[in-house]
Amino acid sequence: MAGRIYAGAGLIEVRQGDSFNIRFQLKQGTHPVDLRQSSINMEVRDKDGKLIFAKQADPIDAQKGQMLLNITPTDTNVPAGEYYTDIELRLPDGSVNTIFPAQPNQVATFRITKQITR
Repeated sequence: MAGRIYAGAGLIEVRQGDSFNIRFQLKQGTHPVDLRQSSINMEVRDKDGKLIFAKQADPIDAQKGQMLLNITPTDTNVPAGEYYTDIELRLPDGSVNTIFPAQPNQVATFRITKQITR
């Protein structure tokens, strides 16, 4: 599961054609956020706004705030380059919060690097 997240830089990096799991543990203070009726969604788009892929997180232990975004080789089997992304949390009350990138004035980058072995 090769990939990296640079949270402060708003960057997710993965090699072309690889898998990458992004695990979440959401807390409010020291208490886990109950995500049983919530969803976490991610979209990756090119610079023209065309959707490259979209994912919805699967629960690991939603009651304890643990979710997983499973990025597959099919998702990353696109031309190497830089794309735009964000990850949103939708709560049962209808509110939506962008959880990545955390800074409201930042646009996150999803970078796919070139693969050699095919």
